[in-house]
Amino acid sequence: MNFPPLSGQGSLIHWVHRTWGASAAMGGSFWVRLAFLLSLGLVLGSVDASLGDVDPKYRTCVEECQTTGVIGENVISHCQSIENQNDTSVGGSWYNQEQWKQLNCKADCRYFCMMHREGERQSLGLSPVKYHGKWPFLRVSVFQEPLSAALSAVNLLMHFTGWFSFFLLVKHKLPLRPQTRKTYYEYTSLWHIYAILSMNAWFWSTVFHTRDVDLTEKLDYSSAVALLGYSLILALLRTFNVKDEATRVMFAAPILAFVTTHILYLNFYELDYGWNMKVCVVMAVVQLLTWAIWAGLSGHPSRWKLWIVVFGGALAMLLELYDFPPYKGYADAHSLWHASTIPLTYLWWSFIKDDAKFRTSTLIKKAK
Repeated sequence: MNFPPLSGQGSLIHWVHRTWGASAAMGGSFWVRLAFLLSLGLVLGSVDASLGDVDPKYRTCVEECQTTGVIGENVISHCQSIENQNDTSVGGSWYNQEQWKQLNCKADCRYFCMMHREGERQSLGLSPVKYHGKWPFLRVSVFQEPLSAALSAVNLLMHFTGWFSFFLLVKHKLPLRPQTRKTYYEYTSLWHIYAILSMNAWFWSTVFHTRDVDLTEKLDYSSAVALLGYSLILALLRTFNVKDEATRVMFAAPILAFVTTHILYLNFYELDYGWNMKVCVVMAVVQLLTWAIWAGLSGHPSRWKLWIVVFGGALAMLLELYDFPPYKGYADAHSLWHASTIPLTYLWWSFIKDDAKFRTSTLIKKAK
């Protein structure tokens, strides 16, 4: 789908009207229109990305803070300790104490300058804007986004418990192949890898929402992209029932190459929030549509669970795209997305276990 020029509101409205009409002409399919809404959100979500951090007053404030360690009545001690230790060698390890102080200094300066600038904007009757891709949140102790951090930790726990119950099912409850003592379910190892990537992504999400520095931000974004890319591969392998190793490699290779290149781009060239959003939304929409269509065509006994996860996941993605500032400084659309994925994760692992039972039962019947 081609996206409209963003130079004027009229051209965007005309594109929306024309494209929505085209989707209706295609039969008014629910999934076609849902994909359209997600794509529209992708366009709108990248128009006003991070207006706060290009504000000259904000940038000047951050530069002065990192030099002096003072913002109004706030004194940032680790910024001053860096200033007073000019004889510290720069050639040490990345993880040494002084470099962590620099990261904390930068993060604290960004936070206090953001809150100072937002206070000025509020006094002028202006609405909040994003800074470095995120809304201005109120801290609680060391937690920069306390609600998102807590919900990320719950999602991590949900994936662990879901994977552990899946592991117990395929290894100890379902029959094993008599010759090899391996599982009948052909996708067992793929779901184990999925579980590792999921727990890794939610771990770094928890860390990032607790303490937002460049390192944790890149680890969070990279982990999320890796998970989405692998989930897309897994969706294609399962829905097309690919069991041959060589064919699996052919399916996976181009997606792995693209995801690896994208992660390298984010880490070593530019952390482009708008471009990353587009990449993630496209990968998510493709796999949601793949699972939804397959559920209808395959007649899987647990397809209703899959449809709920797909529909819920699509609605949750709309929360990510149609964003709003944090209520009372804590709850924004992103934190609500974290909350919505908790029950969906439980249902998702329930479907995976049902799929393992279904495939095992089918293969045993064929063997008899």
